[in-house]
Amino acid sequence: MERRLPGTEARRRIYLMRHGHVDYFGDKSDIHAVTLTLRGRSEAEAAAKAFAHVRFDRAVCSGLPRTRETAQLVLGGVSDAPALEIDADLVELRGGARPGVKSRAELIRLMNSYFERAHEPGATNLEGGEVFEAAQARAVAAIERLLAAPDWHTALVVAHEGINRLILSWACGAGLRAMSAFEQDTGCVNVIDFDLGGIGNVRRALVKAVNLTPYNYLKHGMNLTSLEAIMQRDVKDVPV
Repeated sequence: MERRLPGTEARRRIYLMRHGHVDYFGDKSDIHAVTLTLRGRSEAEAAAKAFAHVRFDRAVCSGLPRTRETAQLVLGGVSDAPALEIDADLVELRGGARPGVKSRAELIRLMNSYFERAHEPGATNLEGGEVFEAAQARAVAAIERLLAAPDWHTALVVAHEGINRLILSWACGAGLRAMSAFEQDTGCVNVIDFDLGGIGNVRRALVKAVNLTPYNYLKHGMNLTSLEAIMQRDVKDVPV
């Protein structure tokens, strides 16, 4: 039997998270292998406390260690947690060749410019990277597969900054044009409700909340974008 949020006719809710903080410049050179830092674990644990009274029917992550670990920490703080599922279509969008830049600030500006052009035909994530349209198609397909299952009304999905931006841009009806506007801090939570006209048939998406950070709801002191924070080092403007 199809399940729905209490008091609604045919509504589902997805709590869409970004994984907690990681160090892309640490010992692990493979960005697919990085795991949560102590800060990242603390962010996931704060989310677990926020979700303490939420009952998840389904839980899905991309399968990369940072999303798996985040999801496991969140699920460890809730009762009757479902088994964690993997959907590889939620893996972060693939970047292209390392650009020839002289500083982290220049790299940030360059990456932002690619995000801003995501809606242009054939636009890629850096030169030679994944086409944004294709990445959005696979991410949306993962969400639609989840919505096609009849046995749930509340789900946890843990993915990545770029993938979450793509899903949010689709959910608000902007295609790819809004991708660059949706900031996604590490460990953040987005809330999206879906009204269905039959199982899996999305009649409308309702974006209830974006980029909530349970470890700092008011974002006091969080003055950098996620990308700026990731690139920030002790030495300013060091070579990339």
